[in-house]
Amino acid sequence: MIITLIRHLPTEWNQKTWLQGRRDIDLAPVTEEFAHKINLNKAMLEKQLFDLVLASTLKRTHQTANAYGFQPETEGLLDELDFGPYEGVPKKKLIEEYGDSWIENPREIILGESLKNLEARIESFLKKYKDYKHVLVFGHGSWIRGIVSYVRYGDINRMNKIVVENNQCITLEWVSE
Repeated sequence: MIITLIRHLPTEWNQKTWLQGRRDIDLAPVTEEFAHKINLNKAMLEKQLFDLVLASTLKRTHQTANAYGFQPETEGLLDELDFGPYEGVPKKKLIEEYGDSWIENPREIILGESLKNLEARIESFLKKYKDYKHVLVFGHGSWIRGIVSYVRYGDINRMNKIVVENNQCITLEWVSE
């Protein structure tokens, strides 16, 4: 299965470096820079055939899909990590509290949900959609970093060593066992 992932466009909270998690935040107005990047990504996407287009239950992923001209199906497995008490807080506070564990062993951390649960949602997603040839996903930073780590290394523990910018497009190939 080929999975093309696009992280949602920026929100005001992204611009402030606040963690959003499960908070249902609207997108910030699309700047000229992001409109240009959307057009570049769209030119690449037009060359591909997708069996399925998905977005999380959170509106920022649907708003991003709509900006690309897609009407995605909703998939709860794609929801962002629940950051619990860190939602609405600058990301640096979470990093200060968890330090090296956030970078080296995030799988053992429990916030509003455990990162083991995030990994289980990624595994469930891969199992559920394994029979599709090419899936387009509009998703979230932690979820996308998690699946990239999982596909490349077999678990999510390297996810916080991966950078995924807003509106970044990544394509992965997953070969199910």
